[in-house]
Amino acid sequence: MTYYDQVAEAAELLRGRLGGLRPRVGIVLGSGLGAVADAVTEAVFVPYGEIPHFPQSTVEGHSGRIVAGLLGGVPVVVMQGRVHSYEGYTPQQVTFPMRVLGMLGVRAVVLTNAAGGIQQGYHVGQLVALADHINHMGWNPLTGPNEARFAIRKGAGLRFFDMTEAYSIRLRTLAKETAKEEGFALDEGVYLATPGPSFETPAEIRAFRALGATLVGMSTVPETIVARHMGIEVLGISCVTNLAAGLGVTHLSHEEVSDTGKQVERRLAGLLERLAPKIAAAVEAAQ
Repeated sequence: MTYYDQVAEAAELLRGRLGGLRPRVGIVLGSGLGAVADAVTEAVFVPYGEIPHFPQSTVEGHSGRIVAGLLGGVPVVVMQGRVHSYEGYTPQQVTFPMRVLGMLGVRAVVLTNAAGGIQQGYHVGQLVALADHINHMGWNPLTGPNEARFAIRKGAGLRFFDMTEAYSIRLRTLAKETAKEEGFALDEGVYLATPGPSFETPAEIRAFRALGATLVGMSTVPETIVARHMGIEVLGISCVTNLAAGLGVTHLSHEEVSDTGKQVERRLAGLLERLAPKIAAAVEAAQ
């Protein structure tokens, strides 16, 4: 069975489990942010282990299930947890869920993550919209045969495609406007992805700052690349769960990341609940 066929089989099972629900908006929840899925109403839960070929989350703070239902009154499909290459997964496995979302009919995706803050002035618990990224993982998920059948719109699925607007300007604008309505400012930043799982050294953080990064993490970039290959619009939102190495006074730990995520997830849930209908309307208008 080919990779494409595996994705199709997984999407077909999910389509059947979701009944008549046809989400156009997908949301991926990062470390410590999983409870955002609690805001979804009329929810259907599908553990990753029940989906053919779907990779299983092994990291604490990643529940490992699909939550589909209504958020802000519009149908969404939420990934409560993701997988990473440091868990031992291949690039194709890491991005398998994103391929499935595209085949399900998702046209815009919100990718959230826990990130270390590099830029001076960031504070723990701050939400930041991604304006761009730097792939420092040492690999690209599209290495290998190009499968154009994954394209969800005309002009997508190309071997060589433009990444000038990896993160949708119009979705970022909607997110910043919505954050203002929620009573807080949503700054923009540049996310640098490392393979992990060790946290970065102070020297590495100084180097990343020189490259123009304001945030650092271990996810999101592979999913963004694959989403853009398919023609899915991407909104990236980082939660600054800790100050990067050399900038804070405490040692870095996954517990700190998870604890901060739990403190800010209500704010993120409120933002996404108000934002989801706007994204859905924008996607429909672009069809």
